[in-house]
Amino acid sequence: MNINTYDLNTLSAADKARILRRSELDIEGFQETVRPIIKAVRERGDQALVEFCAKFDKVTLDPAAIQVTEAEFERAERNLEPEIKAMIERAAANIRKFHQAQMPEEMWFTEISEGILAGEKITPITSVGLYVPRGKGSFPSVMLMLGIPAVIAGVPEIVICTPPTPEGTVDDASLFTARVCGIKTVYKTGGAQAIAAMAFGTETVRKVHKVIGPGNAYVSAAKRLLYGHIDVGTPAGPSESIILCDEQADPRIPALDLLIEAEHGPDSTALLVTHSRELADKVAALLPGLIADLPEKRREFCTTVLGNYGGIVLSKDLAESIAFVNDFAPEHLEVLTAEPMLALQQIRNAGEILLGQNTPISIGNYALGVNAILPTGGFARTFSCVTVFDFLKRSSIGYMSKQGYDSLKDVAQTFAEYEGFPAHANALKRR
Repeated sequence: MNINTYDLNTLSAADKARILRRSELDIEGFQETVRPIIKAVRERGDQALVEFCAKFDKVTLDPAAIQVTEAEFERAERNLEPEIKAMIERAAANIRKFHQAQMPEEMWFTEISEGILAGEKITPITSVGLYVPRGKGSFPSVMLMLGIPAVIAGVPEIVICTPPTPEGTVDDASLFTARVCGIKTVYKTGGAQAIAAMAFGTETVRKVHKVIGPGNAYVSAAKRLLYGHIDVGTPAGPSESIILCDEQADPRIPALDLLIEAEHGPDSTALLVTHSRELADKVAALLPGLIADLPEKRREFCTTVLGNYGGIVLSKDLAESIAFVNDFAPEHLEVLTAEPMLALQQIRNAGEILLGQNTPISIGNYALGVNAILPTGGFARTFSCVTVFDFLKRSSIGYMSKQGYDSLKDVAQTFAEYEGFPAHANALKRR
């Protein structure tokens, strides 16, 4: 099988740029496909959603059935196996505890000088739409990662869009998870059309102020086109990971963990970054056997990824490996070095940083408590993982006593006159 191997010391600038851009290079090509979908939803609402459901999901859905009913929630809770319920509730408890610790004070002030107070008031966003993808399976973990911080933040109106099953329902685990989160409004619609529905509203789907959640290239393209109409939140496109290793790593661990994000889909990125050629060779030798053990679809995804956007990156030393990580800014970063805490101090750009061989991406994705909805495509250079802050906004507050006003008015008046704003100055001179 073909496993890409790149040597940073001989890599051309063009090849390095391609690695750094990964599948984001292709997303722009989806925008022209997505543009008419957005237009149709904006103009024809529910009818367009029904048509796209039939076209893309192969499901015939009546407009009256777009929103999940209370009976469907109750049926899902009855049908779901007890062990799956327990799994969801255990993960929810960890995720809830982590995100509750993030909540800031509702209001704070600091004294700038005598008689002058400045601070912030923290309030939740009024309405938020959560996008939970489906693909060929069910992703209750994504529901937890989005729903719990939104509820903890106190968002008054939370809606969820998720693609329907072939039977025209939402899967039991996702509905049970929505109820565990405390969310009651779920719509059976996915893809670019779901993002458009939440951006503009339809007869059934409520218009919201912000949409957040991961998706495929069509969803990512829709978000980019709708930026400006709506806040599209953290850029969360195709999955990606870097496994950072030194020569001390057990080759079996990075070989196993390299496939975690690779099995998401053919547009995923999975890179082993190391300065040890011996380790790289051992990992490469292990991968075909590990991939062969996977089901056919996942096997195909991993094989495609390692020959396309993934593979092995060789550096001259650990410092150069870390420099590459910071340039790449991965969604998931796993650090398998002799001193992971030392490496941590030098890492600046990553959606999440998981330290040591006992902290695989798998546990971070589901149950550790940290949020697994992370910036992709290099956006970890400027964006953060999803937190309660994605559902909160800050308003600055100022207060001055007469004494404070008198001490500062001349400074403000001088600024206003210097910058050519006489009305600003008059409000101070003529007060």
